[in-house]
Amino acid sequence: MKRKKFTTMNVVPFIDIVLVLLVIVLATASFATKNQLSINLPTSSSETKEEPKKMVIAIDKQGNYTYDGQKISLTDMAQKLSLLDPDSDAISLYTDETADFKYFVAVIDILKKRNFEKISIVTKSE
Repeated sequence: MKRKKFTTMNVVPFIDIVLVLLVIVLATASFATKNQLSINLPTSSSETKEEPKKMVIAIDKQGNYTYDGQKISLTDMAQKLSLLDPDSDAISLYTDETADFKYFVAVIDILKKRNFEKISIVTKSE
């Protein structure tokens, strides 16, 4: 029995596997970004690493607010912050670099009125 010369490679199974992996990645990526704001953080030259904080407030470039991952209005956020203890609870504040400064100031104003001092302003490193 003669053997045929191996001159080509069958790439169809490889393409099938790649397409299945692509479908899995696209399906899981849509779940990971649901109910989150798209925020492009400003850069900072400081290299301090902070431990994760208890409460997270985010502001996107349109001025939409989230409080622990849930979209919220500024008045509702003020009510929720009034229920927290400013001495023990810490806040991490994420703000898009292109957001108007007035949105940032509004949140800081609420935090200062409630006497929060453990506030971290999150940036990305250069």
